[in-house]
Amino acid sequence: MNTVFAIAGVVIKELYRRKDFYVLFVLSALITIAAGSVNFFKDLVMVRYVKDICLLLIWFSTLIIAVITAARQIPAEKENRTIFPLLAKPVSRGQLIAGKFLGCWLATGLAVLVFYVFFILVTATKGGDWQLVTYSKSIGLLWLMLGMVIAMTLLGSVVLSAVSSNTTICLVVIIGVLFIGEHLNKIALRQSEPVKSITYTLYYVIPHFEIFDVRNLVVNNKPMPSLKACGLATLYAGAYVTAFLYCTWLIFRRQRLNT
Repeated sequence: MNTVFAIAGVVIKELYRRKDFYVLFVLSALITIAAGSVNFFKDLVMVRYVKDICLLLIWFSTLIIAVITAARQIPAEKENRTIFPLLAKPVSRGQLIAGKFLGCWLATGLAVLVFYVFFILVTATKGGDWQLVTYSKSIGLLWLMLGMVIAMTLLGSVVLSAVSSNTTICLVVIIGVLFIGEHLNKIALRQSEPVKSITYTLYYVIPHFEIFDVRNLVVNNKPMPSLKACGLATLYAGAYVTAFLYCTWLIFRRQRLNT
């Protein structure tokens, strides 16, 4: 475990040395401040609209950070040839994958926390409620979803050689699932066989990222998922993370590193 944590620590330091996080944070901060400065005579509809935009920006920014960070981990080690001394320490390929995942997940978790803390402070200074329990659940669910995203992207990084291809495909798949994933079962009802069965199978196989999206509940001050529901969401995310990482290990252990 010390080896895994050591690798994770390197990943975290690497993220916060790069400009990606700071550019996205500054951009999000400027938009959040600009949106928060708008005052439409306490118009609740406008307040909800502004909060929805800010939360969407947080989701988009942290999603980009998660995918880009995970996509370049293993390819960068191969390209820089640092993977050879790393595996000679000795570090197993399984430990390398686990360390890369943990580092990316913790790093994006810190990014989520920074974004949300800034958003909460801006909201509170404008007379909004702190809603710490609500925001805590929202942060936790987003972090769980990002864990699935990171594990899936790591799998893509050992299948696709180009970082850009992996990043693009992962983002397209994730955004596609977020928008149409929950509707696939309804689409299947209108199809004839074998398309109907294929669509149903796809509906039950894909990771449903949308179940972790509680922005609408936060914006409209609706009841958040119970602790039991959050626990089930944790198990759901954990199952997909485990499956993605296991597949990553199966493929990576058979790869030649000099290619």
